[in-house]
Amino acid sequence: MKPAVVLLSGGLDSATTLAIARSQGYEAHVLSFAYGQRHSRELDSASRVAAALGARNRLVLTLDLRAIGGSALTGDLAVPKSRTAGEIGVGIPVTYVPARNTIFLAHALAWAEVLGAEDVFFGANVMDYSGYPDCRPEYLQAFERLADLATKAGVEGKSRFRVHAPLIRMTKAEIIRTGHTLGVDFSLTWSCYEPTADGRPCGLCDSCTLRKKGFAEAGLTDPLCYAA
Repeated sequence: MKPAVVLLSGGLDSATTLAIARSQGYEAHVLSFAYGQRHSRELDSASRVAAALGARNRLVLTLDLRAIGGSALTGDLAVPKSRTAGEIGVGIPVTYVPARNTIFLAHALAWAEVLGAEDVFFGANVMDYSGYPDCRPEYLQAFERLADLATKAGVEGKSRFRVHAPLIRMTKAEIIRTGHTLGVDFSLTWSCYEPTADGRPCGLCDSCTLRKKGFAEAGLTDPLCYAA
């Protein structure tokens, strides 16, 4: 089995991406981040998802992006609530964390080089997404070029790194159906940006809104119990 680093946040997109990597015969080395996000609930989900889907091992790196701020996920800005799908699809929201995916992919690349892996899996998506610039195909293509220029393995010609984004052009409903087919237990996943005091997903943030819409369009029942 070829080794691959899989970025795993604990959400349904990254869980489905891990399931795809495993279905393609990769030995998954899962990478998650405690980066100063509002809550640790997603890291608990990532741990359970990694175990359920047979990850080879899991590494959790701690980064203090809260010290940088600039996002509702790493600062005191309010998380947008009750926006329509049309509103979510316009502009870059305050939940965008500056350069987060570049930071995450750089760490994934470093671990991949140590593992002797040429493949990194990342659950980026440009269909049902929140306008984040670091989820676009042109960004991922540019990062692949950087990876070959910026690593010892790339310069010596030992590896040609590839960033796999199997969900890139799927709708949320298609992602959910794919995950369901591959045996993802969505009750283990977490999507909410701002859970309630009693630990339930809010049901109103952009991520909850897109998740609920995706399950409805997929014709499947979301196992999570929302506050709203």
